[in-house]
Amino acid sequence: MKRYCVVGSLNMDMVTRVERFPEPGETLRGLSFTIFPGGKGANQAVALARLGAGVEMVGALGDDVLGHRYGEVLAGLGIGASGVNVIPGISTGTASIEVTTAGENHIVVVAGANGTVTPAYLETRRALVESCDYLLLQLEIPLESVLLAAAMARGAGRAVILDPAPARELPPELVAQVSVITPNETEARLLTGEDTSTDAGIHRAGQWLLARGVGCVVIKAGARGAFLVTAEGCLQVPGFPVQAVDTVAAGDSFNAGLAVALGQGAPMAQAIRFANATGALSTTREGAQSAMPGLEEVRALMGGI
Repeated sequence: MKRYCVVGSLNMDMVTRVERFPEPGETLRGLSFTIFPGGKGANQAVALARLGAGVEMVGALGDDVLGHRYGEVLAGLGIGASGVNVIPGISTGTASIEVTTAGENHIVVVAGANGTVTPAYLETRRALVESCDYLLLQLEIPLESVLLAAAMARGAGRAVILDPAPARELPPELVAQVSVITPNETEARLLTGEDTSTDAGIHRAGQWLLARGVGCVVIKAGARGAFLVTAEGCLQVPGFPVQAVDTVAAGDSFNAGLAVALGQGAPMAQAIRFANATGALSTTREGAQSAMPGLEEVRALMGGI
């Protein structure tokens, strides 16, 4: 079985459901409020675990009530947490999320302990990173730490899957270390300047990233599925129609599904189809980690494949 490591954030998500997003200065009455464990890094680790993968998590929690609760969540799912540092005197990271009845979301993230995942700390967990087959990264910890983790993994001959979210300019030396990059349409537009509302624009955005050293580009396009861009061309892999309730963890579930399928030896286009199904199922339930599907659910949506 392939080994997976996730280096990234652990947040507690505070989710408020609303009919619509408020205008600036407007106060709305919310429909409900719930607290869920989240953070893009831990979301991907949980999604991997729910799909049956063996996962090590590298990150940081505060020495507070939220952090202690998160440790129980990781232990309950069998996620390796020897790489998760508990920091006294600092809060666990949080994300304040508004979700509309249409399933759209706004998110405000406070880094908290995630900001302490420094290159110096990563050096103490080098063995975890270098021993995995697939390293999954995002951008909710210091960028220099993302770069170091990618360099560690690639130096050991491992595959690096980067979800470039929240979107920001990426240093060329990071891009060159990435085996597969998985922006959504908005992130791809912000990274490349291309209009990703059209298939041609998505192709140009993918080519822009390939020209800067990325091994493979997968652009997530919501209801349109996902697009695989390689030096040979651009292939659209259709998504799965579902009734969306909450899209907050769809991208993280997609990345986990992609990594699991690649680890099982699936060709990239087939792995993207598996990832599409994983991401689609995660939108049919409320919350982030609580919405992530198991392996048999994904196979059932794909028609038993």
